[in-house]
Amino acid sequence: MARYELLNNVTHKDLRVATGFGPEFGDDVGMVPAFPSEFAELQREYPIFLKKGPGEGEWQSVALLGFEQRENLFLRDGRWNASYLPGAAAKGPFLIGFQEQRVDGEAIMEPVVHVDVEHPRVGRDEGEPLFLPQGGNTPYLEHVAGILRGIHDGNRFGQRMFAALDAAGLLEPVGLDVQLDAQHRVAVGGLHGIARERLASLDAPALFELNRAGYLEGAYLMLASLHNVRRLMAEKQRRLREQDGKG
Repeated sequence: MARYELLNNVTHKDLRVATGFGPEFGDDVGMVPAFPSEFAELQREYPIFLKKGPGEGEWQSVALLGFEQRENLFLRDGRWNASYLPGAAAKGPFLIGFQEQRVDGEAIMEPVVHVDVEHPRVGRDEGEPLFLPQGGNTPYLEHVAGILRGIHDGNRFGQRMFAALDAAGLLEPVGLDVQLDAQHRVAVGGLHGIARERLASLDAPALFELNRAGYLEGAYLMLASLHNVRRLMAEKQRRLREQDGKG
């Protein structure tokens, strides 16, 4: 069970974080959250879809990693085989939390870094240190802080973006039902994507507003990412052949 603590260089001065990949670190997942701030990188290698939160929750974009709940087709022999690692995976055991601080007598909620001390990546013997001997942040922790800032900003932007795309009628269910070979068929439910034809038929004022808000580029990047479904299919087929002794 996760146990998050506010990160500091006294309590956590000896913590280290393993940076390898594998099921033992929780990397065997079929999808991870994605953020508009990284769509340009993600769309080169991952299919990007949308999922609705529980009940009437908000939209969340996701990068598809496999066709099953515990299947990551980018994961092999302790490596993540892609040139770009999604921020949700790269952040490791850290997250952004909020702490009330007084600025000029006014209470504001400032983002602060928390660490899950029960995460399988966290230990004291192996991995990347978080703090220098003098107490400053290591380059690794600075890198993670940058990822967390991108996630925080991308998440807020994404909430507005997906609400606007939904209001414009540009989101539609995606039936991802794939026949891999004569014996194997896979299906992933609950996915949504950009309605290409409706996007193409929007009038000039609607397109102008989406573009001015910065949402239009994200919609086209999501559409461009869909060619990566074929790459996932090819990798899945390759692993099935290996499994069946034909690879």
